[in-house]
Amino acid sequence: MSPCINPTEFFAGQPVSLARHVAVLVYESLLLFAVLFIAGLLVLPVTRGNPSIFYTLYLLLVSFGYFAWHWRKGCTLAMQAWRVKIRSVDGQRITWKQVVIRFTVAFLSIACCGLGFFWLLFDKQKRTWHDIASCTQLVHIPKSK
Repeated sequence: MSPCINPTEFFAGQPVSLARHVAVLVYESLLLFAVLFIAGLLVLPVTRGNPSIFYTLYLLLVSFGYFAWHWRKGCTLAMQAWRVKIRSVDGQRITWKQVVIRFTVAFLSIACCGLGFFWLLFDKQKRTWHDIASCTQLVHIPKSK
């Protein structure tokens, strides 16, 4: 049983479908690749083309920074393009603790062949593992008329 309050009580939008999740994830991967490419170029003179564990941790930290910055604002560029917002179940902006939990569990979700994302097919509130763990949810915001 989740310690979270029912998120459908707080959102005007609909829970995000798996198809929309995948679309956001594909778009997000392209944006993240560009960010990591530039971040990698910035430290290339220091690494001299020899990646190390520190280089890997640096790129992981850059990835965390990218998502943390945008999630705290309510959406990433990919989420904005697909009219998706992230909020805490109480309807507020997500906290730093929620960001850390969400990022960590999302990483594990992907590492488990995406099973954490497919979980939304079985969850009545269409939440992924990282939504459940961090008490957050993505919602689709319909177009304004």
